[in-house]
Amino acid sequence: MEIDKLKFDEKGLIPAIVQDYYTKQVLTLAYMNREALEITVKEGRTCFYSRSRQELWRKGETSGNTQRVVSITSDCDGDALVVEVIKKGPACHTGAESCFFNLEYVGPEETPFSYDGLYEMIKGRQAEPKEGSYTSYLFEKGMDKILKKVGEESTEVIIAGAKDDKEETVYEIADLTYHIMVMMVQQGIGLQDVTAELAKRHVIDHKIKQERMK
Repeated sequence: MEIDKLKFDEKGLIPAIVQDYYTKQVLTLAYMNREALEITVKEGRTCFYSRSRQELWRKGETSGNTQRVVSITSDCDGDALVVEVIKKGPACHTGAESCFFNLEYVGPEETPFSYDGLYEMIKGRQAEPKEGSYTSYLFEKGMDKILKKVGEESTEVIIAGAKDDKEETVYEIADLTYHIMVMMVQQGIGLQDVTAELAKRHVIDHKIKQERMK
């Protein structure tokens, strides 16, 4: 990496937007000085410069929530970075997957759906139950109720698929997906965990996968 071509500010810092390699979710905005960037490149894990403490800090050195670097890209002016990482554990010190979770504004148009958005909504209903919320109700009843719903929705998908009814099958798959995500939140399974598992499988042929699972 040609660090000499980057433009650090008057304090010797450059902003680094950290992004999940699998989901593309923005995880945090941090700052690096030259030494932090050199350490990041050398060790292959994120290292930042704390403006409040005025010292270097390696992400996860105390929490264990490390970030393995996949790529570092600079912008057209060379004064900002995007760091794609594979994270181990939450990115935020609050325990949230991303530091960006305080919704401040929604535009006049309908907000596009995303799996990340649905997952964070479900997590929010677990952390702060809302009266009348079906999601909060499921968490209140616990894992047995959640698993029962996953089983019921799985059966509905099979029935719809057997009828070869595309519209109904899509509807039931959506129901199943939602309940599976509730189960994931209850078990502490993140979207990136499933994405990482799927990413490992694309190099495994069917026969080898069967042998591994026996």
